[in-house]
Parts: sequence; structure tokens; C-alpha cells
Amino acid sequence: MSEEKLLKKLKKGDEIAYQYLFSKYYNWLCNYIFKLSNDYSLSEDIVQETFIYIWEKRSTILITTSLKSYLFKSCYNRFLQHIKKEKVRLDFLDKIQWDLIFEIHFDKENEYEANLKKVNALIKKLPPRCKEIFIKSKFEKKKYKDIALELDISIRTVEVQISKALRFLKENASIFFL
Repeated sequence: MSEEKLLKKLKKGDEIAYQYLFSKYYNWLCNYIFKLSNDYSLSEDIVQETFIYIWEKRSTILITTSLKSYLFKSCYNRFLQHIKKEKVRLDFLDKIQWDLIFEIHFDKENEYEANLKKVNALIKKLPPRCKEIFIKSKFEKKKYKDIALELDISIRTVEVQISKALRFLKENASIFFL
């Protein structure tokens, strides 16, 4: 059957002509799209969508090239549409992923800063001498020996004051971090 006759019958709604067209080109078109996509299931979907479109638009469809060329070009264009949709979907998922990573990181930073403020507030509540020794040890990173020399106290006094400060912070920090 010539392509011209086949197209005329198809436009009139001849199901036999449609089945003939389907059986003649279906495997070729699937293999063609499979070479592009490397996904046989996707290939079948695209080819089937193309044939459905042809059947639904049979009375108004305008084919200026050969029927074979039209089918291959239609399938190719549907494949490109699929890639564009997939890219948009992947871009959207990528954006969501980065937003989530940022949100988690930002929340952790905010939580860290809030906890740091709470600890600083507790340190301010320490007795003056205890606070001074604790700050020199933990923030200024001075050794117990150097603190003792600087403040003209014994190393044992520094140790006791640091222990007091840590005990106070531990006891009171549990109130903040529950």
C-alpha cells in the first residue's frame, strides 16, 4: 500500500490502515528512540504516544514529508520534550536539595549561636575570681601554671576554681539545653 493511500485511509479513520502503520513502524521507531535514550520502556512510551497523537489528530494532521520521516521526526521531537521535562524536574529536585542543605546548615549555625549565648550568660554568673580564671584558661588558652603566676595564686587554686566553674556550668546548662 502506498503512503498516499495509507494516509488517506488513516484520515478517514480506517483502523486497519492504522494497525498496518503501527505494525510497520513500531519496532523501527522503538529501536531509534532506544538508541537515543538507552531506555526501552521510555522508547515504547514515546512511540505509543506518537501513534496515539496521530490517531487522535488523524483528520487534521498535515504531513508534508514522507510518512516514515514524519513518524521518526515526531518521535524525536517527543523524546526532546521528555528530556526538557526531565531536566526541569531534575533542576527542581536539585534546588530543593540545596535549599534543604542550606536550611539544615543555617539551623545548626543558629542553634550553635543560641547555645553559645546561653553558655556566655552562664559564665557571666560565675563569681568574679572564678570567672576570671575560667576565661584565662578556656578562652585565652593559658596554662594553669601561667594563670597561677599571673594572678599570684597556687596552681591548686586554679584547678579548684576551674572545677567549680565547670561544675556550675554543667549543673546550670542542663536547664538551657533540655
